[in-house]
Amino acid sequence: MKWVTRVSGIVVGVDRSEPSERAVRFAAALAKRDGTGLTVVHVIPWSPYSFNTPSENEERHRRRDEEIAAATEQVIAPAKAAAEEEGVEPETVVRHGDPVDLIIEETEKRGCDLIVMGRSGDSRVKRAIFGSYPAHLVQEAPVPVVVIP
Repeated sequence: MKWVTRVSGIVVGVDRSEPSERAVRFAAALAKRDGTGLTVVHVIPWSPYSFNTPSENEERHRRRDEEIAAATEQVIAPAKAAAEEEGVEPETVVRHGDPVDLIIEETEKRGCDLIVMGRSGDSRVKRAIFGSYPAHLVQEAPVPVVVIP
């Protein structure tokens, strides 16, 4: 494994937490330092494994577009503004699916060599039972992952 001293692309996974905002600012400062691209990614957890009637599936897809619009306004816009305050114009992505899988997919698609993410804000009990996205990402990612407290 090569040790990264300068990055050639960064993906930062975001939600609406304070650690997420710190992660964006950290990633943006690093992207600015290295003159590289920054992609801000928000993934809305979504499972294709559900048993729905045709009308429920239609409603689900309508809600999906609404969720993407809401996430763009409530999560992506503030993260983009934070990156811009640091002097970086990021790409932005909002998708439905498994957060770990899609953050890795976006990282590989863009040829990035670093993922940055804020620590989970979940309760200790929830983390103990289900784990956290940052912890899963550290286990699965093909590139280094920085978790911001």
